[in-house]
Amino acid sequence: MDTTLSITNSSRSQVSEFILMGLPGIHEWQHWLSLPLALLYTLALGANTLILITIQHEPSLHQPMYQFLGILAIVDISLATTIMPKILAILWFDAKVISLPECFAQIYAINAFMAMESGIFLCMAVDRYVAICYPLRYPSVVNEAFVIKATLSMMLRNGLLTIPLPILARYYCSRNEIDHCLCSNLGVTSLACDDITINRFYHLAIAWFITGGDMVLVFASYALIIHSVLRLNSAEATSKALSTCSSHLILIVFFYTAVIVLSITHLAGRKVPFIPVLFNVLHNVMPPAFNPMVYALRTQELRVGFQRVLGLGENVPRK
Repeated sequence: MDTTLSITNSSRSQVSEFILMGLPGIHEWQHWLSLPLALLYTLALGANTLILITIQHEPSLHQPMYQFLGILAIVDISLATTIMPKILAILWFDAKVISLPECFAQIYAINAFMAMESGIFLCMAVDRYVAICYPLRYPSVVNEAFVIKATLSMMLRNGLLTIPLPILARYYCSRNEIDHCLCSNLGVTSLACDDITINRFYHLAIAWFITGGDMVLVFASYALIIHSVLRLNSAEATSKALSTCSSHLILIVFFYTAVIVLSITHLAGRKVPFIPVLFNVLHNVMPPAFNPMVYALRTQELRVGFQRVLGLGENVPRK
């Protein structure tokens, strides 16, 4: 028993870095994916930065709904930047080596930012619920103090609950090659020589508690919103109420559908292993790239703000 333990500890101590092999099964031509991934990353950075500048520049957008959108933009930039520079370095320069601190920091950051995105969607759903179902109480309930408290509570929840993930992922042996483009919890634990039951249980519990709990509350909020809207006597009021939350609902459905699809592909990933890895990468970069586009297409106030910031609408009056 002591001999086995000492061998395990010795093997673990010999690993000073991991090697990210890229997309499993397609190493020969995976560099061709660098162009679309680079375009998605550039779009995510540019579009979310434009949203932040527009919200800051336009006084009419200094409202809780747009403040939550600005926080979502910061989270999206952070999430994409956590993984994309390293992925592009692997695809362009074959820079596959990553140090242990960088790897475990990436595991923590990915999980924390994904949980934060889910939490911000919940805050946005609550904002729309109060605005539509209790419009007279909205200014006193959802104000700047509410935005700050809700954001800090989400940061505290996600920051603390994801700390054990990189700690529990440290059960690896002398192998250090990971068939992935990034340091994921599943990728690192695939190198384990010890029992990882606790790691798997905690990862599953966190997924259900944070993402699953947020999803239930989000869709419950929108069910109450739709029920309240359908009771309105005016067709115009119904249409206006639904249009104010349609962009939120599109993003939320896309986000949680992607989470479910990613979970299913991980379960079926043994036959075609590169599919869950590719989906994992896309799930971290596609929402940051497309979230601003949905808002730009669906929200008139934001479109007008974009035009003024970009100098395309000098004649558009400020509200």
